[in-house]
Amino acid sequence: MRVTCIAGGVGGARMALALQEALAPGELTVVGNVGDDTEHWGLQIAPDLDTVLYTLTGRIDPANGWGVAGDTRAVMDEITGLGEDDWFILGDRDLALHISRTRKLAAGEPLSAITADVAARWGCPSTLLPATDDRLRTWIATDDGELPFQEWLVRRRAADPVAGVRFEGVPGARPGPGVLEAIAEADRIVLAPSNPFVSLDPILAVDGVRDAVRVRRADVVAVAPVIGGRTVKGPLVGMLETLGHRPDAVGIAACLADLAAAYVVDPADAGLATDVEALGLRPLVVPALLKDATARAGVAQVVLA
Repeated sequence: MRVTCIAGGVGGARMALALQEALAPGELTVVGNVGDDTEHWGLQIAPDLDTVLYTLTGRIDPANGWGVAGDTRAVMDEITGLGEDDWFILGDRDLALHISRTRKLAAGEPLSAITADVAARWGCPSTLLPATDDRLRTWIATDDGELPFQEWLVRRRAADPVAGVRFEGVPGARPGPGVLEAIAEADRIVLAPSNPFVSLDPILAVDGVRDAVRVRRADVVAVAPVIGGRTVKGPLVGMLETLGHRPDAVGIAACLADLAAAYVVDPADAGLATDVEALGLRPLVVPALLKDATARAGVAQVVLA
């Protein structure tokens, strides 16, 4: 069975892991978000792609959901002692990946080729495709003006209410190699429990990707990133409110109704099933918090059935 997962953030990585555990090697393709990518200390950093890579290869820090398990911060301690800014945490093993990526990008290698090489070296059984090799960056509109995504999320801890989201580079960003094919040829397409505004939308904003998913709507299943009115991880509920959406699983369903035919909700939100059906989505009720193998297996079984 060929499955394509559209994923960003920690929720996206955990959904990808759930699918990888349920499928045979080579059956899963993950299309990853690059809107979060940033430059720091002269390094090219791809937080969402790296989180998926670390998760699918067993390297992820389980406590944070990002970064490398057991990583040290000797370089960061030294460089901040020299007066450099310390707001963006980088571990030593994490830095190795960023240094390698930066050198290869400067030499003209595309992000997709670099990502595929790392995945192969680390024995990743699934395929990870950046949504685009072109520059795409997420900007957050706040009362203090537009902020680069990582500045808003990490430096300012997502404290600024979000008035809007903009993607620098679209239209014009071309789908990465294999992206449209992975969507067109999949038996099942999964919209991971990712923030729709800053994790899914940057992928869908790439030229042709949203339309490619929309025409496959009958085979698309979305997974709610909100349980019982609370975000599993991140500032999503606040964003729903300030952007004019219902701050619950139905608000997310409304954002995805034109793309997906079915929608996974946690039993805590089973009472919202009628509202989900009114949006034209078939609700699938299963424990949806993907923090352990049992929960991951349950969600994957429902999504793939």
